[in-house]
Amino acid sequence: MGFFKQTIFRKAFSLFFLLFLASHAGAQRYLADIDTAFIKDTVRPFLKKFENIRITGYMQPQFQIVSADGASTYGGGNFSAFSKSRFMLRRARLKVDYLLQSAHHFPQGLFTFQVDATERGVIVRDMFIRIFETKNNNLSLTTGFFARPFGFEVNLGSSYRESPERGRMSQILMPGERDLGAMVSFEPQDKNNKYFHLKLDAGFFNGQGASGTTDFDSHKDFITRFSVKPYSIGKAELSVGLSLLLGGWKNGTKYVYSSGVSSGGEQVFIVDSAAANLGKSSPRHYYGSDFQIRFKHRKGETELRAEHWFGTQPGTANSTTNPGSLPNSNGTPLPTYVRHFNGGFFYILQHIGSTRHQLILKYDWYDPNIRVKGTQIGKAGTNLNASDISYSTFGFGYTYYMNSQTKLILYYDLVSNENTLITGATNDQKDNLFTARLQFRF
Repeated sequence: MGFFKQTIFRKAFSLFFLLFLASHAGAQRYLADIDTAFIKDTVRPFLKKFENIRITGYMQPQFQIVSADGASTYGGGNFSAFSKSRFMLRRARLKVDYLLQSAHHFPQGLFTFQVDATERGVIVRDMFIRIFETKNNNLSLTTGFFARPFGFEVNLGSSYRESPERGRMSQILMPGERDLGAMVSFEPQDKNNKYFHLKLDAGFFNGQGASGTTDFDSHKDFITRFSVKPYSIGKAELSVGLSLLLGGWKNGTKYVYSSGVSSGGEQVFIVDSAAANLGKSSPRHYYGSDFQIRFKHRKGETELRAEHWFGTQPGTANSTTNPGSLPNSNGTPLPTYVRHFNGGFFYILQHIGSTRHQLILKYDWYDPNIRVKGTQIGKAGTNLNASDISYSTFGFGYTYYMNSQTKLILYYDLVSNENTLITGATNDQKDNLFTARLQFRF
């Protein structure tokens, strides 16, 4: 019976193939000729569409161990209540770029689409178009869902970043790194242009990022970044950047809390309950600077990076995370808490013996409320709680580059928090984290 089915299938396939060839026979005068009309009119245009397409991707399976069951962490998400170790697929991304070039090989247009598919689901990471000005090849317009032009670490791709994750501050203030908006960029494409090493991005964004399905108010964030792209000075390569975000989101209630001093001289949150506060935007203002220098030597490279952010962040009593929807509790809007923050990142990257082996040292901190410290937090009557605690992380690790596409990362995070009067945070929490990650990129 199986042989009979296979015979029928083969005959049906042969008949289909002959019919397919016959459909193009009119353009082929002699049997020995190549059907040039078919190649010119069908095959070549079809293949040419793929000349401008680039498909890339990477996968990051990993194993992690944390200090205590159910620990909260910014190293890939919190652990389950009864677990202190896990295997997970941190990222598995596929990216498609379509680049349209001019006759002089300068970009005219770019379409980018990227998805991330893990055991936690499938989400879109990038979906945008970029149109280039082709007279002087200096300007471009980007619109869609793409990375916010703020800071260095936020914009460094996850497959290229040396530490497993971005710092705590990046994840809280720029969750998902991307947002919906439109941006104009000055970035000369001609290497002979005297401004080739300069880049200026400026755009308007919804503000809620990837955590929201739609903009919950009409207030837009203005974000801009000016940078000097890597510039060689002898054996060193230098780059710097300045970033600015001016935004906010509208208050859902008339109650707005700001840092102040009580009649007893204590640092507290003081409420402003003026009726005009309802619907008014609370400021979300970030200021950032970054610096990178790389030294090339016989055994590889040594790189130093420094980045600092400070500003004002609106939030709630229990969170300083940039919200994806109007903060509420069971549908009831929550009061707004305005805090002044600062934070930063420091990297030291050192090749050991060769470019295959690399030592990673990283220090980052995030202080969500610079007006208060230590045991001031949690004191009765101050309205200060766990969302005002400052954290710092010292990370160190080793990367083995097996080849140009594969690397192994072994990394340990030592996480510290300031001691407060809050239960569970009177001492340093047990949240140190070890990560072993294998990455393959194509």
